[in-house]
Amino acid sequence: MITTPATDSEGAPAPRPLLMSLRPRFVQAILDGSKTVELRRARVSAPPGTPIVLYASSPVMAVLGLATLADRHTASPTTIWRKHRANVGISRAEFLDYFAGATQATALTIADPQPLAAPLTLALLRSHAEFQPPQSYRYITTTDPAPLRELTASLV
Repeated sequence: MITTPATDSEGAPAPRPLLMSLRPRFVQAILDGSKTVELRRARVSAPPGTPIVLYASSPVMAVLGLATLADRHTASPTTIWRKHRANVGISRAEFLDYFAGATQATALTIADPQPLAAPLTLALLRSHAEFQPPQSYRYITTTDPAPLRELTASLV
């Protein structure tokens, strides 16, 4: 993993912010605190403490908030459901549908959700630079639009 220079007193490198695409209802649930675990079919290697930028997919198409990765847990879908079902914000049927055919699941525990005062819309981001939201997630890079980089500059 590529890291940026440390900002803490121990001198350890700070993790790069993660841009995560979610359905609008899940972004809202994270921001209001009713959903504290995000699920992924693929393993996510970002360490705890990684800043997360919450992008709401269509029809909202905007960055709506920030959060922090508190923990990650990769195991079988059955194990993930047993441990995290109260915090995932979906029904068992939705969970089973999402993980159909999967042998592993990753639960990302999300902490410190912070809604933005004003959303960073897709149109705004694209007016500053070429920008394509991720299907699932990716790290923020130096080629991302200035408003997105500026938003995350204080996080690392």
